Amino acid sequence: MVAVNYLAILACAVLSMVLGFLWYGPLFGKIWTKLMGWSKADMEKGMADKKAMMKNYGIQFVGSLFMVFVLAHALVFAKAYLHEDGVSAGLQTGFWNWIGFVAPVTLTGVLWEGKPWKLWFLYNGYNLTFLLLSGVILSLWV
Repeated sequence: MVAVNYLAILACAVLSMVLGFLWYGPLFGKIWTKLMGWSKADMEKGMADKKAMMKNYGIQFVGSLFMVFVLAHALVFAKAYLHEDGVSAGLQTGFWNWIGFVAPVTLTGVLWEGKPWKLWFLYNGYNLTFLLLSGVILSLWV
């Protein structure tokens, strides 16, 4: 059994929500809505349905918990494989998990759903940032 720090995992899941708020809000919100093809009215309509919005936030939070739980396990094995510890191990683990699992899977949107590459880069910028930061947090806290 791999020992993980559940408080660190919880902190990373909270980080995902804060980073998501910043990423898809003040930082890149206008670009994101444009790439999604949403109007201001579409955004207002979506935000008006508080129950659906809270449900989506809850599901996203649980998804983040699972992702970070798995990342914490990968970090334990990566430390042994990389013979590194601390921030470097966290960054490498976050990066390799992103490039090996997240980046290829999200290509579906571009290749088969007709989404623009800019949207892929926007999504993956968030995912890479989240996994890198989570890797650092876990490597320092686990």
